[in-house]
Amino acid sequence: MKRLFTKLTIIFVLIVLSACNNSDSNSNTISVSETTDRENIILSTTTDKSFVFDFEIDDEYKEVSVWIEKYEAGELVDDRLSNVKTQISESGSIVFSNSKNSNTENQHTFNIGIGSNGSTGSISGYDLNSNDLDNMASVWGSFLEELSVDQDELVLANIGYSNNENGMSSLSKDYYEDPEGNNNELKKYDVAYLLKAKFIK
Repeated sequence: MKRLFTKLTIIFVLIVLSACNNSDSNSNTISVSETTDRENIILSTTTDKSFVFDFEIDDEYKEVSVWIEKYEAGELVDDRLSNVKTQISESGSIVFSNSKNSNTENQHTFNIGIGSNGSTGSISGYDLNSNDLDNMASVWGSFLEELSVDQDELVLANIGYSNNENGMSSLSKDYYEDPEGNNNELKKYDVAYLLKAKFIK
């Protein structure tokens, strides 16, 4: 029941965001959404960490694929922890959230939702090997302003966990602009999750 409520919440937020999406944005870009207080309350009720992005595309883009990758000490251990692909048109939103854990669940749940012109697609994914994460410090973040969708893969957001007692920081702006060239940044986390997207013509 809790998972169904979380999914319905994400779909509701997607519909609201898609309806309110700014049509004056630059074409073929994705940006961090400016969510309202009401939307933030809805997300914080059911999620631990959440990210919302808006995209504007032209007619040549037909689909978007969004997925989560898991890294341990900088090494890729799961390239499709959760994955959703859906048709898109003109504009839309992507929502990524990490559900709040209950005392009865020893797994981390991730939700991805995509909304575009009234249609939505969503999926929940589970990391069954995440029991130790609740005892680690965590940081999270996303790119700061705007990215072009014409890249092969985009890194939209990250959640990192570490036992490092000296503290840690989120991924730098340079990482989102050039993930391959700054891949060493992932080594500072014991576990890291990346949200990635690919816009398809």
